[in-house]
Amino acid sequence: EVQLVESGGGLVQAGGSLRLSCAASGFRFDDYAIGWFRQAPGKEREGVSCISNVDGSTYYADSVQGRFTISTDKSKNAVYLQMNSLKPEDTAVYYCTADRDWGTDYWGQGTQVTVSS
Repeated sequence: EVQLVESGGGLVQAGGSLRLSCAASGFRFDDYAIGWFRQAPGKEREGVSCISNVDGSTYYADSVQGRFTISTDKSKNAVYLQMNSLKPEDTAVYYCTADRDWGTDYWGQGTQVTVSS
């Protein structure tokens, strides 16, 4: 059974930090890029960051560049998103995804991040 389980969300004040984790199982982790999307109420889903387990390349949305850092631990089949200098506009449900060249194969259930001003 394929699973992507997010954790680490919560409530934090603006300027604070959170570290999201995505634990993967049930598929060939090393063959995938693992990404983070977020969706706030009334807003479109936004791709936040992604890391390739194939070549180590990373992607960051302009809105989080310099504040968020994505990393992978292949020994644990886990990906982490370190989020610093959080802003109220970062408030959203954050989803972990497993992606191949053709798109997203798997989604997690999401974890809520709330940043208070």
